[in-house]
Amino acid sequence: MDEQPLVVTLDGPAGSGKTTVAKLVAAQLGIAYLDSGAMFRGLAYVLGENSWDWPEKRLQSVLSELSFELVGRSAEAELLLNGRPLGEDIRQENVGMWASHLAKIKLVREHLKAAQQMLGAQRSLVAEGRDMGTVIFPRAKHKFFLEARPEERAKRRFRQLQEMGVAADLLELTENLHLRDEQDRNRALAPLKPAEDAVIVDTTGMNANQVAETIIARVLADGTVAHA
Repeated sequence: MDEQPLVVTLDGPAGSGKTTVAKLVAAQLGIAYLDSGAMFRGLAYVLGENSWDWPEKRLQSVLSELSFELVGRSAEAELLLNGRPLGEDIRQENVGMWASHLAKIKLVREHLKAAQQMLGAQRSLVAEGRDMGTVIFPRAKHKFFLEARPEERAKRRFRQLQEMGVAADLLELTENLHLRDEQDRNRALAPLKPAEDAVIVDTTGMNANQVAETIIARVLADGTVAHA
């Protein structure tokens, strides 16, 4: 019998450090990194503002023309939308808010759920997002939920945008973060919450390497071998 791909899920609110930690874990385990948030942002960027108000028939027609794939190996695996890499434009704050609106729509979530599960069936990966362990990969052997104080998460996001050369206001980021948290935790479809069997890691006061080491130690403790 063929080995099943290894799936490690990392969920948590915006700014909890998921992206950096997921890349570190993927690199250490030698498996692909899947940024599910980038998939929502990619759709939001392509569909544009107010696309969440489109008639279902129009939305379904456009979604049927959009597909994702992972190319490359390990943490360097790159996410493509219709064969094109997702650029830094999807990281803009307004695109993040659009993505949060689209995430409330069942049709959008089902489209991305199928895409994410297909990628996870094809290769071992570290899947980062908000419902990876609860909805997308409920049978994953290793599930983690990262938390941190809102103020620290806003500062991390501010530094991340600065490093990308994107202008940002810390107060506005903090307000947007609270709004995103409210939307994500209280939406009817796949609300943000830890899986019942997830290991909860409070990343407040920890750097990304420390968090990654904590996760890797738990994954390797049971003798798991990754197959990229």
